[in-house]
Amino acid sequence: MGVTVEVHRVYRYPFEQVVASYLRKYPSPMEKHVTAVETVEEKTDLSTGIIYRRRIATCRNVIPEILRKVSVLKVPDIYLEEESWLNMEKRNMAMKSHCLTWTQYASLSEESVFRESLENPNWTDFTQKGTISVTGAGLLNCVLEAFAQSFLKQGVKKGIKIMETLLQEQRG
Repeated sequence: MGVTVEVHRVYRYPFEQVVASYLRKYPSPMEKHVTAVETVEEKTDLSTGIIYRRRIATCRNVIPEILRKVSVLKVPDIYLEEESWLNMEKRNMAMKSHCLTWTQYASLSEESVFRESLENPNWTDFTQKGTISVTGAGLLNCVLEAFAQSFLKQGVKKGIKIMETLLQEQRG
């Protein structure tokens, strides 16, 4: 079945500043669940100027202990892969993320875009859509999906708060 979380946010900061803050958002003392982010590939397409990045995030397993009785869920860390395409000329950055852990039981995918706001060129529009689907866990599928949806919604709010804090700190 699956659950979806969508968000739209306007940051009242220029595109370059928002993207720079996003790329240094994690790890952060403001978010204890993301313990590392490693850029494993980065290249620039010389014909278009688009910068491609592939990063791997290490996150603490946040599934409640009671659900970790299921052996496959009893892992200390969860790994996410993020790919991004930064186009400075068009002032947009598209990202796709997916979970590398539990791929045989669950799929988590996220698509996000930062782009210059049509309302004000010194602002940045952010849109994100995340989907989680759990299979192979029988009656736990719905429970795990509901937990994941709640956790994703909290994560979105926390991520926006971290971004706002970083942007305000840059402003001084």
